[in-house]
Amino acid sequence: MLNTPAAAQVPASGTIPDEHEGAPQKVIEGLRRRICSGELKPGTRLQEQSLAEDFGVSRPRVRDALLALQQRGLVQREKNRGAIVAKLDLKGVFEILQLRENLEGLCARLATENRPAESWQYLVDLFEGPMARYAEAGDIEPYLEEMEKFRSDLTVAADNKVLEEMLSMLRDRTRTIVDRTTMLPGRIQQGRQELLLVVQAMRRGDAQEAERLRRANIRSQRAFVERYKNFLF
Repeated sequence: MLNTPAAAQVPASGTIPDEHEGAPQKVIEGLRRRICSGELKPGTRLQEQSLAEDFGVSRPRVRDALLALQQRGLVQREKNRGAIVAKLDLKGVFEILQLRENLEGLCARLATENRPAESWQYLVDLFEGPMARYAEAGDIEPYLEEMEKFRSDLTVAADNKVLEEMLSMLRDRTRTIVDRTTMLPGRIQQGRQELLLVVQAMRRGDAQEAERLRRANIRSQRAFVERYKNFLF
């Protein structure tokens, strides 16, 4: 059960008032962060009353949030258990990475086509400098933070709302497993080198090469998942 912050204690009436109209989105984003970060593990039961107290909202608000997250594939319902954090098996991960290979490649190509080549120099500097140091030191947390910004920057530059929505959902569903893959022996160094090649192609304005290299990067990620599947699952 999640801890209840002091500010969200249940009043004497036994109901919890919604503080503002954005309450459902607050719950959606809060749960999304906890699931994607691995704080809430796959299979964890999501109890409406506990979550309502934790977020300081009513149970119907929590119910709406759980439904929204179920539609994104982050929550599922099990008989006699109710809502739980969605569980993803090896086959499911491979299926999502197969889609991501195509969509991440498209994202890199559109981003390259939509912006001046010189605008991507900062990413070359990032992957040659700080990211290389993080990889060498095995400093996972700042590396993953910069990766999140990198993916976001490319998605914004691609300027395709449907692509953005699809990638957001697929990235969320594989976030935990991808982050764990980064911790595998040699993956952070290899991944950094692969992405350096991607951003160098973008800096040259070579959209097709950027797409090809980004797709190869996702295939490489899948190969690591396959190699270490007994550790990851």
